[in-house]
Amino acid sequence: MATADRFRAAVDNRDLAALDDLFTDDIRFYSPVKFAPFEGKPLVLGLFGVLLRTFEDFRYIGEYTGAAQTSGDGASAPSAVLLFRARAGGRDIHGIDLLHFDDDGRIKEFTVMVRPQSAVQALGEAVRSGLVADGLLPASADR
Repeated sequence: MATADRFRAAVDNRDLAALDDLFTDDIRFYSPVKFAPFEGKPLVLGLFGVLLRTFEDFRYIGEYTGAAQTSGDGASAPSAVLLFRARAGGRDIHGIDLLHFDDDGRIKEFTVMVRPQSAVQALGEAVRSGLVADGLLPASADR
């Protein structure tokens, strides 16, 4: 089974242990509400714990696979784009997850894009509250 399929199954089953097996130790997660990425498996797994609690009616509705450039040197890596729909903070969300894989097929980079703007704001507030509640982000941290 391809990594993207294993990832989808882990999300569908809310299985953090399965996600742990799919991420590189130095994974980077690019959020639609924060400029700097979340870095490292412990923080990204903690973030996924919050996301899995925050999203309502989360479902993947499509997938595209291929390769994408992931660095300034022109090198490309196998990638997948997963389209999803969900609700959070009372808002309907349309989004994509962009996954880049390493040579072993593990997820090394993860980017989320979400629309509309009102959903981005609602999601950002809900996730920030969850990260603070879980001790992954100080209450006074910049947004």
